[in-house]
Amino acid sequence: MTQSHPRISKAVIPAAGLGTRFLPATKATPKEMLPVVDKPAIQYVVEEAVAAGLSDVLMITGRNKRPLEDHFDRNYELESALTRKGDAERLSKVQESSDLATMHYVRQGDPRGLGHAVLCAAPHVGDQPFAVLLGDDLIDPRDPLLARMVEIQEREGGSVVALMEVDPEQIHMYGCAATEVTTDGDVVRVTGLVEKPDPAEAPSNLAVIGRYVLDPAVFGILRRTEPGRGGEIQLTDALQLLAEDEKIGGPVHGVVFKGRRYDTGDRGDYLRAIVRLACEREDLGPDFRTWLRSYVTEEL
Repeated sequence: MTQSHPRISKAVIPAAGLGTRFLPATKATPKEMLPVVDKPAIQYVVEEAVAAGLSDVLMITGRNKRPLEDHFDRNYELESALTRKGDAERLSKVQESSDLATMHYVRQGDPRGLGHAVLCAAPHVGDQPFAVLLGDDLIDPRDPLLARMVEIQEREGGSVVALMEVDPEQIHMYGCAATEVTTDGDVVRVTGLVEKPDPAEAPSNLAVIGRYVLDPAVFGILRRTEPGRGGEIQLTDALQLLAEDEKIGGPVHGVVFKGRRYDTGDRGDYLRAIVRLACEREDLGPDFRTWLRSYVTEEL
C-alpha cells in the first residue's frame, strides 16, 4: 500500500536578490516587480503556488523590497478612485493580487545564498514539508509542474526537485543531478547533486530548475552547511546529503519537466517571455502577432 504523507500547504519564495543583471532598471525597483506584459513577474509565481493548492506564502525579502509587500496588499486609495469611476475591470485586476493568498514576509538580512534564504523560512514552516519557488523561473500555467511535484512528495515522502534537460555545454550554469529511473516516466530517483559542475564532470544533462518540494529535515542540514561555491550556503549541498542518506529525511526524487519555462532572470529570456505571453493573450495576441510578423518581415 502506498504511504500517505502530510498535505503541503506552505510555499516559500526567496526574493532577496539584488537583480544586478537588470541594472539600472533594478536600482530602485525589485527585479521581481519588473512587468511581464502587465503583471509583475512575482505575481505569476504566487499564482502558480495557489494553483497547486498552496495558499500560505512566505516571501523572503531584503532591503529595497517593500514594493513586493505593497503589491500584494490592499491599495484603498486606488480602489476607491476606480470605484468612483465605475471601472470594474481595472478594480478587479487591482484586487486580484491582494486576494490571491495569505502572504507573509521575512527579511533575509545578510544575503548568504539560496540555502540561507530557505533556512530563514524555518520558524514559519515548522515541521511540515513545503514548496520553494524561485522568482526568476516562470512556469507556464498550462504545464502544472508544481502540482505534479506535490503529488509525488505526498506519495513518496522526502523531497522533490524539478529537473530539465539542457545542452550539456550549459550544465555548468545549473545544479546537476545524478539519477536512476523509476516506474513513472517523468520521475527519477536522485542519487546525487552537484552545483554548477564542469561539463566534462557532470553526471548528466539534467539541470535543477527553480522549483523544490522539501522535507523539513533540510533545515537541520542547512544549519550545519558551510558556505560552498561562491562563498554562499548552497541548497544543492543540503539536498546532496539528503540524496545520499534516505534515513535523514526520506528519498529525493526529481520530476523531469518538458513544458514551457521562462527564465526572467536572463535579459534575453525575459524579453522572449513577454513576446510569447503577449502573443498568446486573447486581448493582445491578434494585433500584436500581426505587428510582429510585419516587423520581422520588413525590418529583419
